[in-house]
Amino acid sequence: MKNLSLVKKAINGNEEAFETLVKNESEKLYKTAFLYVRNKEDSLDVLQETIYKAFISIEQVKQPQFFYTWLTKILIRTAYDVLRKRKKEVFDENLINNISDGSSRDVEGEMDVINAISSLSKNYQTVIILYYYHDLTILQIAETMGKPENTIKTYLRRAKIELKKSIGGVNYSEQRAFS
Repeated sequence: MKNLSLVKKAINGNEEAFETLVKNESEKLYKTAFLYVRNKEDSLDVLQETIYKAFISIEQVKQPQFFYTWLTKILIRTAYDVLRKRKKEVFDENLINNISDGSSRDVEGEMDVINAISSLSKNYQTVIILYYYHDLTILQIAETMGKPENTIKTYLRRAKIELKKSIGGVNYSEQRAFS
């Protein structure tokens, strides 16, 4: 991890180091929050709450190399808390309009992928989002979800099979994050 020294400083109470770490990942964190809660305001709320929770509990990070995994885990739990409180679905049709950057992308294809992801179980959604949209490794996803690596591999394989059935053979490596 390139920011290991910053993480160690943040754990030891250096507020500037923590701020730098959060700024480095803020766009990814925002996009991940958006994939869960589907609108700008809720995404910003989730991001703000995540940063607050991380800041007050930074000393709990036991392995500095997993700081971003730890932070992502907080974000996911916070997003699910917001969804639970507001009883919302995880995705909807407006997702592409809200997070697309306006480039010439296959919006219809992205809509198919988003709709297919929304029909997956909670665990499968999380694995797909973290792997394809957040570019985490299997190990990082396992750490984030608190599950064994082989379970994550199984979830990913099964989620891909379900997605393939839903949208008919889209190449998932081409459907990675919107960034």
